[in-house]
Amino acid sequence: MPTRPAAPDPAPAPAPANPRSLMAPSFHRSHARVQSWWRRGVIPLSVHYTGAQFLTVGEVAGVLRVSNMTVYRLISSGQLPAVRVGRSYRLRVEDVDRYLAARFTEAG
Repeated sequence: MPTRPAAPDPAPAPAPANPRSLMAPSFHRSHARVQSWWRRGVIPLSVHYTGAQFLTVGEVAGVLRVSNMTVYRLISSGQLPAVRVGRSYRLRVEDVDRYLAARFTEAG
């Protein structure tokens, strides 16, 4: 009885295409950069604050004669603008002065 010829080996499957290689090169790099800062809640600034004087939450609490928790509440409510540095916040002296000036009332 004649032997049957062996079936040819199937062609190897093509390697899966890298989705980034299918995109235009400038798109995926800039898009990933935009997504990374957007996910972290970072807002790009149009004004440079390199010369600004910053205070810690504890220093602001001492100036205002309130607890640290009160300063954190003011930051989270948006009444006091702050910059996040690592796990802590920094507040500009000008912003604290503006906050105090807006709430200053004359007695009597």
